Amino acid sequence: MAAETPPDRIRDVVERALTALDALADQGEEIADEWSYVNDLRDAWAERLAAVADERGDEPASPGIIDAIDAAVAEIGLIADPHKAIDWLSTFPQVVLLALGEAA
Repeated sequence: MAAETPPDRIRDVVERALTALDALADQGEEIADEWSYVNDLRDAWAERLAAVADERGDEPASPGIIDAIDAAVAEIGLIADPHKAIDWLSTFPQVVLLALGEAA
């Protein structure tokens, strides 16, 4: 009999979102003139998402939350243009917060 995998918690889905946010920022840094802006966005949104993980991290994540955030993370993985990555640096965290039922 296989051991059951524990359900994802809010902390787990936020960690996946933070990894995707870092990937966006890394891609956006390819535009040299935008380096400061990209890192300011990364820092601000990472701080906001981390605050949610600190407050609600041990809560189980519902299947709807998991699906929504995993779908957004998958979309981020499809972005190949650094300018588009920069655009998504402010949009993606708001999508994650919406899925979590949190205010931006």
